[in-house]
Amino acid sequence: MTLSKACQLFVNKIVDKPFLFCYTIPSFYYVIHTNIHTDKETYIMNTREQITTLLESCGNDYISGKKLADSLGLTRAAVWKCINQLSEDGYEIESSRLGYRLGQNSDAISSNSIKSYLGDRADIFDIEVFREIGSTNSFLKEKAALAQHGGNGEILKTWHTVIASAQTAGRGRMGRTFASPGGTGLYLSVLLRPDTVPGLAVRITTAAAVAACKAIEKCTDEKPMIKWVNDIYIRGKKTCGILTEASINLETGKLDWAVMGIGFNVYEPLNGFPKELQDIAGPIVTKRSRDLRSRIAAEFLKEFYILARDPERAEYSEEYKRRSFLLGEKINVLKGDSVIPATVLDIDSECRLIVRYDDSSTEALSSGEVSIKPINIRSSS
Repeated sequence: MTLSKACQLFVNKIVDKPFLFCYTIPSFYYVIHTNIHTDKETYIMNTREQITTLLESCGNDYISGKKLADSLGLTRAAVWKCINQLSEDGYEIESSRLGYRLGQNSDAISSNSIKSYLGDRADIFDIEVFREIGSTNSFLKEKAALAQHGGNGEILKTWHTVIASAQTAGRGRMGRTFASPGGTGLYLSVLLRPDTVPGLAVRITTAAAVAACKAIEKCTDEKPMIKWVNDIYIRGKKTCGILTEASINLETGKLDWAVMGIGFNVYEPLNGFPKELQDIAGPIVTKRSRDLRSRIAAEFLKEFYILARDPERAEYSEEYKRRSFLLGEKINVLKGDSVIPATVLDIDSECRLIVRYDDSSTEALSSGEVSIKPINIRSSS
């Protein structure tokens, strides 16, 4: 039996019981019925994944259409159709008399590509990749809640990761929407089960901020900086935002689980950022490059795994402080409807923002929001 046939038979079992999935896992039902309307489309999707794997394994070498067809038990026409669909998904595929290969600027996201860059850390993360999803955080929160109560019999490992190329209902802090266009961004959520109290959950966010900066530096020539508490800036524009959400156990007073979500504006959208974000948001880089989104995802996961395993020990706090561009700046602290002027004095070992108000009183902020205009970023190096 070919791999394609096995995938098709597996999905047949799922499609036979669509209402079961609608009842127990609403977001999974959404994905199945938004992206896989029929067995035929499911078969095509799995075939695309197999062709992607073969193309990625060839690097810069061509692979013939005949070899692809023979390897997967397909006709040459079916291969050609899947190649065209991969192009629509964002893959840059070059063709010649020698066959097909991925172009130098091909940067579609795939689990195989991400795992290849994770190296010996690949087994730590169970990775799900979607071309489009409502919200990676919402999807993973639902799965975590169901797994916690045994609602679907699924064993959901810590470090389970959901990644999407686009979100239709991306969310940021304070209930804001997070613009998540397809083909240019990277949207990622990770499940953690830290043995800690809710008050220390902010350390998951600050660990993610440092991990994001280190990942960007490893994959590009950019020098990202942190705006407390959860934003990453490059060239004066916001390029990443982080949202951490959690479930609290009322008996123990600790977290049952937490979901850390981060969105990277890797490239500028084809038609630019929405008008209301043009003065705020910016891309990490201005030119596309091969597998950049997969490389950033892998480097981020590796760094985040190191930093976030034990929120009780914020050993990265000095690096978080060094990467902040708020130190010494005059800011506004936003509390409800109040806007309170203050000066940033320090970031302490718990990554709290130490501010002095105009009446000379001081406060250590562990959460909340601050604003600064204009953005004045100094290099961390």
